[in-house]
Amino acid sequence: MDTIFALSTAPGKAGVAIVRVSGPMAHSAVKTLCGQLPVPRTATVRVLKDQDGNVLDQALVLVFDAGHSFTGEASVEFHCHGSVAITAAVLSALSKMSGLRHAEPGEFTRRALENGQLDLAQVEGLSDLIEAETEAQRRQALRVFSGELGTKAENWRRDLIRAAALLEATIDFADEDVPVDVSPEVSGLVSRSIQSLQEEISGVEAAERIRTGFEVAIVGAPNVGKSTLLNALAGRDAAITSEYAGTTRDVIEVRMDLGGLPVTVLDTAGLRETDDVVESLGIDRARERAARSDLRVFLVESIQDIDIKKEKYDIVLFPKGDLRDSPVGSVSGVTGLGVSDLVLQITNILKSRALDVGIATRLRHGQAMQRAVQHLEQAQYLVSSGEEAADITAEEFRSAIRALDSLVGRIDVENVLDEIFASFCLGK
Repeated sequence: MDTIFALSTAPGKAGVAIVRVSGPMAHSAVKTLCGQLPVPRTATVRVLKDQDGNVLDQALVLVFDAGHSFTGEASVEFHCHGSVAITAAVLSALSKMSGLRHAEPGEFTRRALENGQLDLAQVEGLSDLIEAETEAQRRQALRVFSGELGTKAENWRRDLIRAAALLEATIDFADEDVPVDVSPEVSGLVSRSIQSLQEEISGVEAAERIRTGFEVAIVGAPNVGKSTLLNALAGRDAAITSEYAGTTRDVIEVRMDLGGLPVTVLDTAGLRETDDVVESLGIDRARERAARSDLRVFLVESIQDIDIKKEKYDIVLFPKGDLRDSPVGSVSGVTGLGVSDLVLQITNILKSRALDVGIATRLRHGQAMQRAVQHLEQAQYLVSSGEEAADITAEEFRSAIRALDSLVGRIDVENVLDEIFASFCLGK
């Protein structure tokens, strides 16, 4: 492979800037800049000089042998002072070395995958960890990055290989007397795997919502205070408010962190009959987004005013509580009446939904596991048919194993790599 290099910290002025080099000529690059190779995996301060002998910086240098680095290759990190000029000078010196080139986005992580340092699920977990904005996202991404999903997949795979081996033994010795009936053990392995997979599948939706964020839509008639409530929740003027009905004509989104959960609150167009074409488009969009949201907050004068299907956990409140004789069951974005209680109620509802979260966090994960379950259910049916169906049953096991292999990237990996690595920065 080529030897690649890139800035691994954010560009711009900072306390420290880290330049990473990985590949067969990484150690040669260190010798060129430092004059000698520091002891691997030991932090050493060195003066960096370019090929003309000009001093670039005094940096902390970390050297890794092949098999002991993030990428699995010989690697080095230069921890320089975080000056834009110093970073540019070090990168320029590396670019002038024969055999070195600038890394593509995500190329370091891709090499870690290709060299067996990470599986595909861990790569996705690392991407999520980098993008994490809330505590729940950080914890979830860290679990995936640590390899929990890969460990589960390996356990399922081991059980299915055992089941397939037992069945294939009956095929190999079909003309001989096999003293042990393997069907009870095979059935047990299949049942255990199906149950475990279904438990994980049931948590994919909640996990994906934590990864991408929950949506909460504020819904109601025009001029009931939806935009004012959104501004109160956001703590800023995110939406235009006025005394004129129909001010909001598009969906306005505000990203929030509620109890560690990522939540996008939506201010939608007021629901009413109108001849205004533009407002009508906004109302249609409001209905669509509200229907797709995880939770809806209805601001209505009565329950009869709700013309969108109300779900179990949806919240119904009276608007403009500051103008009412009784504040019970109402909210006001103007005075803040009931806003903190509403935030707590939304947080508790979404946290209850997040309790069923699994390790699998993406639609791709759920689809792979669902394919495995389908093959296993067919195998379970065939096992009860007797030994004459053993060869077909064994093929169902192999198909289930292939589905699990795609989960962690053992097979069918190329079609998802470009999409995954497109989100990585240059130095990762």
